[in-house]
Amino acid sequence: MRKFFGIALWSLVLVAVPMVAAAAEPAGDSYLGIGAGLAIGAGLAVGLAGLGCGIGQGLTAGNTTAGIARNPGAAGSMFVNFILAMVLIESISIYGLVIALLLYGKIPG
Repeated sequence: MRKFFGIALWSLVLVAVPMVAAAAEPAGDSYLGIGAGLAIGAGLAVGLAGLGCGIGQGLTAGNTTAGIARNPGAAGSMFVNFILAMVLIESISIYGLVIALLLYGKIPG
């Protein structure tokens, strides 16, 4: 887990440092303008939301399957909770998509 956070932190640094350097220059002379930052933000919103949803759905499906395998009589009540959890997890990806579309609408040009 520590290695994952290290990779995530360095990825953020590698994305943020060029954006900060581009922000220090005048807007007309910069290769990375506000549109590039918004595009990166939109991509990260969808990507991270999808990653989180995939992990959450995998854990939920695996644990529900294991619970039904241990106690087949509780499959009915577990199924209702499973569907409710999947709907709530999927709403996270919809929020990421909405944020990405809002950011995309602000990209100039």
